[in-house]
Amino acid sequence: MRGLLLLWLLALGLGLEGGLQTHSLYDEGGSTGGDNGEHQGIHPGLRSFPGQICTNDSDSLDLSDSSRALLLGWVPTRLVPVLYGLVLAVGLPTNGLALWVLAMRVPRLPSTVMLMNLAAADLLLALSLPLRFVYHLRGQRWPFGEAACRLVTAALYSHMYCSVLLLAAISLDRYLVVVYPLRSRTFRGRCLATRLCAAAWLVAVALTLPLMLQRQTFLLSRSDHMLCHDALPLGDQATYWRPAFICLAVIGCFLPLLVMLLSYGATLRMLAASGQRYNHALRLTGLVLASALAFFTPSNVLLLLHYSNPGPEAWGDLYAAYMASLALSALNSCVDPFVYYYVSADFRAKVWEGLFRREPSTTSNSREVGGAGTGTRSSSLV
Repeated sequence: MRGLLLLWLLALGLGLEGGLQTHSLYDEGGSTGGDNGEHQGIHPGLRSFPGQICTNDSDSLDLSDSSRALLLGWVPTRLVPVLYGLVLAVGLPTNGLALWVLAMRVPRLPSTVMLMNLAAADLLLALSLPLRFVYHLRGQRWPFGEAACRLVTAALYSHMYCSVLLLAAISLDRYLVVVYPLRSRTFRGRCLATRLCAAAWLVAVALTLPLMLQRQTFLLSRSDHMLCHDALPLGDQATYWRPAFICLAVIGCFLPLLVMLLSYGATLRMLAASGQRYNHALRLTGLVLASALAFFTPSNVLLLLHYSNPGPEAWGDLYAAYMASLALSALNSCVDPFVYYYVSADFRAKVWEGLFRREPSTTSNSREVGGAGTGTRSSSLV
């Protein structure tokens, strides 16, 4: 945690330095005088649509015509709520049921501890979406106040990136089981699993703490649209939000994805060298890695592109695509239950037993033992 705080302070210092230099360019463009000057000073190149605070009204932001059209277009007001609605419809019941089965009907193994935390993170992610779903469905009108905006935004990002960090921890656990099955028995246990999960939650909370400390609701000028996080003052973006989201993308996404790539890469090589017996686990491991890369990479690449070149001729209008890719990242919480839990015949039998009070069939248990792939007694086949 101390190292994470130092990295955040370092990034903030770099952001402040860059922000001051960039601000002089806006002044040179005439951003302080008249309506024309205001529009010239709007700089659509950073994360969130950057707005210029209106004269004599610090609660309103003015956007360029292109940014305004994208902000109120069909992607944020139609596509994004559909994706969030899908997460609510699928993610809530599947993760809720999976968490109940893991907590009540599965032996408390190290892998079970990690899967319980993953199910909890995905469930909390879905629970953080209803207010944003309403916001986008109402055409970018936030009626819930500033405190709710900060809380919901921080919850969305913290639970999403906690899921990524937990996926990396699970990949390390699978790597130890498959590549070093005997050696890992001396230290792989519930204590290590609990510490890894606790570290994932703490890092995710620390990375998203800046989202709780800065104002994020502003009225879109010449309209009745109260925006939540989707348009922020230009100066704040350059000095405050830039280092916050660079740390979030690098530490919360790209480093965990690199861990997953290396861990599952070694696991795949070991399984492939073991012959036909582990074909099922081989395919499933590849699916887990591919889904994580597909769901989390686009949004974080777009996020970094926003900061790579703040010029209006570069990545100014990518935020609309970022909003859709962020909703796509949330969809990973719907995929996790099916690639980690419900793919197991034994897990499905326990769900059936719990819901209908019936004993699981011996056929299901025998299939699970024969198809586990990793040689561990776990509800996950990865």
